[in-house]
Amino acid sequence: MTTLRNNVQLIGRLGNDPQIKTFDSGKKMATFSLATNEKYRNNKGEQVEDTQWHNIVVWGKKVDIVENYLKKGSEVGVQGKLVNRSYESNGEKKYITEINMNELLMLDKK
Repeated sequence: MTTLRNNVQLIGRLGNDPQIKTFDSGKKMATFSLATNEKYRNNKGEQVEDTQWHNIVVWGKKVDIVENYLKKGSEVGVQGKLVNRSYESNGEKKYITEINMNELLMLDKK
C-alpha cells in the first residue's frame, strides 16, 4: 500500500510548450502546465465543461523526452507525486502545488 501514498495520475493536454532549464551542474529540469477537462450536466440540464490546470515538473533523463517530443496541445498521461512549496516574491509569501513527474505516456497518434 505504500505505492498509493502521494500518487497522482492525470491525462490532459499541455497548455504551453515545455520550458527547459539547465543548471550549472548540468542537471536539467522541464516544466509545463497540463489541462484536465471534465464535462457534466448541471441541475438545469446544461452541459458544463470544467478545466483544471496543473503544474508539472520533470527531472533527469525524462527531460530529453519532454524537450524533443512534447509541445503545446500534446495529449499525455503523467504519473507523479504532489509537492507543495512556498517562495517569497516582492516581500509576499506565495504557495504553489506541483506534480513531480515519474512516468510519462504520450497519447497523440503519430
